[in-house]
Amino acid sequence: MRDYANGKVRSTTDNQVTTVVINRADVKNACDVETVKGLYDAFQDFEQDDDAKAAVLTGAGNSFCAGADLAELASGASIGFSWAGTDKGVTRRRLSKPVIAAVEGHAVAAGLALAVWCDMRVASDTAVFGVFCRRFGGPMPNGCTVRLPRIIGESRALDMLMTGRPVAADEALLFGLADRRVAAGTALEEAQALAQQLARFPQLALLSDRASSISQWDFTEVDAIDREIEGSKPAFEQQFQSGAGRFVGGQGRHGDFS
Repeated sequence: MRDYANGKVRSTTDNQVTTVVINRADVKNACDVETVKGLYDAFQDFEQDDDAKAAVLTGAGNSFCAGADLAELASGASIGFSWAGTDKGVTRRRLSKPVIAAVEGHAVAAGLALAVWCDMRVASDTAVFGVFCRRFGGPMPNGCTVRLPRIIGESRALDMLMTGRPVAADEALLFGLADRRVAAGTALEEAQALAQQLARFPQLALLSDRASSISQWDFTEVDAIDREIEGSKPAFEQQFQSGAGRFVGGQGRHGDFS
C-alpha cells in the first residue's frame, strides 16, 4: 500500500489493477486541496506503472466523494484552485489507461466530476449523484460541465447541473451515468472484477479504441475545460465562499434545498 497526502489517499496494486481510495470517511471523502493533489500523484504513479493495466477509484466507508472540503473553501484557503487546473488538478486530463469508479453513497458536487472523469461507473444501490453545490452558489470548474453532457446528453446534464437534484442509482443506470448497478456494499468488488477483465484483454486494441473514442470531440477536453474554468471565476469570487460558510454553519445539510 502507498499513502499520499498524509494518508488522505491510499493506493494498492494487485494482479495488474490499481485501487485508489479517498481516505476521508469522516467527512464523506470530501477533498481538500491536499487530497486532490494526492489523487493526482497516485494516478500519475498508476500511469507510469507498466504492470498496472486498469485502475479503480473509490472512497472509504459509505461514500464515494462529497465534493470539495467546504470548511477549507469557506476559509478562502482553496479559492482559485481547480480540480481540473494545471496545478495537480486530478480531473484535468484523462489517463492513457482505463479508470473505473466504484460508487457507494454520494458522488456529488466535485465528487460527481471525479466519477465522470472515470471511464465507467459501477454504482451500488446506495449511490446518489448530483450537483449539490448548486445550493451554495458553487460552480463546477472540474471537468463536469464538459464530460457530463458527453456521457448523458445535454438536456439531462442541464437538468442535473441547473437543479442540483439527487439522481439515484436506478435513474443513473437508465440514462447511462452508471454503467453497472450492483448490490449495496459490492461496488468495489464488482469494479475490481471489471478492471481485471479489462486487464486480461490484449491491450493495444483496447487502448487504441478507447483513445479514439475520447479524442473524437470537436473541442479537446482541455480547451473546453479552460473555457469552463474561466467562466466559473465570477461565481467563485462572488458567491461560493459565503455559500460554503453557510454550509459549515449548518444550513442545507442532508439534501435540504430550502
